[in-house]
Amino acid sequence: MGLVDFSCFPRRSVLCIDVKSFFASVEAVRRGLDPLEAYIAVVSDLRRTGAVVLASSPKVKSKYNIKTGNRLFEIPKRSPVMLVEPNMTLYINMNQAIQNIFRRFVSDEDLHVYSIDESILDVTASLNLFGPAEAIAQAILKTVKNELGLIVTIGIGDNPLLAKLALDNEAKKRPPWIAKWTYETVPETVWRIQPLTAFWGISRGYDEKLKRMGIYTIEGLAHANPVRLQKTLGVIGLQLYYHAWGLDASIISQKGRPKSKSYSKNQILMRDYYVKAEILMIIKEMVGDVCTRLRKHQEKCREIYLGIGYSDRNFKMGFTARIKLLRPEHSTDIISEAARQEFIKRWQGEPVRSVNITAGKIVSQGLEQLELFFEGEEKKHAIDRVVDDLRKRFGKKTIFYAGSMAGGTFLERADYVGGHKGKSE
Repeated sequence: MGLVDFSCFPRRSVLCIDVKSFFASVEAVRRGLDPLEAYIAVVSDLRRTGAVVLASSPKVKSKYNIKTGNRLFEIPKRSPVMLVEPNMTLYINMNQAIQNIFRRFVSDEDLHVYSIDESILDVTASLNLFGPAEAIAQAILKTVKNELGLIVTIGIGDNPLLAKLALDNEAKKRPPWIAKWTYETVPETVWRIQPLTAFWGISRGYDEKLKRMGIYTIEGLAHANPVRLQKTLGVIGLQLYYHAWGLDASIISQKGRPKSKSYSKNQILMRDYYVKAEILMIIKEMVGDVCTRLRKHQEKCREIYLGIGYSDRNFKMGFTARIKLLRPEHSTDIISEAARQEFIKRWQGEPVRSVNITAGKIVSQGLEQLELFFEGEEKKHAIDRVVDDLRKRFGKKTIFYAGSMAGGTFLERADYVGGHKGKSE
């Protein structure tokens, strides 16, 4: 292991914590069941046989091989699997309860929420208070189980990368649900990860490129020529080289700011849409959601991306259009009109099954330059402000487009949280 100088990289005590089968486990606890023994699958929409499985309990995974990404029709009809729709409000509240437990062991600056069911904790500053990282991991696992009934799995490492690899490749798979990987154990742990795509950061595309370079294992990646890797794969090649040695210089408390910002809304429709007026109404509803977020943060965008996906039964995949605005905007009417014109120009009657709206090149609304020829658009902004105020005070369904009652999806999705039902019916 003399090829890399480990002393140049910080050695921290880091925990990467995942709640085992989070959505399904929360549903099990809610029903007084053991998360590890219950047969539960959380499905995006029970009305659609092709609906996506969002989570399945460990028993469902092991006995029926039903995992996140499977479809409802793949679950055997004559089985003990309990099918439930998501309750995002409950999951978010449970996530907050879990984060509050983490905060008993680390400060906010040493806590990074990676996703709704996974977090990274740098416990280096907490060792003098609670003991070694293994003791802290045990205490967190026990506290979450006793107070919330959930099972957490914990990877421990000398940096966030090693903690994440320990979590995904060992801790998640078997009791005691805790695993520790260090710089010294890289040959026995990191280099043994198979296949390449099981390694954090290696997609199928990079897997193919590495194999074309004659690299088939993580150990082979670690002993490849870093100059050749960078020349072939760019900066990601050099990053993968260091990661293959278990090296990661990032420190949780030194969080970087994103270089760019955007607001996005995506929707997979319940059926194929062929009627232009209905599709345009959905586009306008989604533009309205994105613009509401822009106005809430007192920001505007310089461009909009419109993404349209066609049905699988059609040979065409769809299209994505980048729309440059004449000036920074957050007006629902102005931006939806720009999206409408772009859609009409490109659409030729294909069945639409998905719509994406993304606002890019975000600027503060306070930085805009007033222009004489745009003064007439103030009325549109005034309408937006009234709509925002009414929905804030009385709910999203207080005011909506008439077209939403005939083909639109706004009314159905008004109470959704994170793209799914906020509360079970």
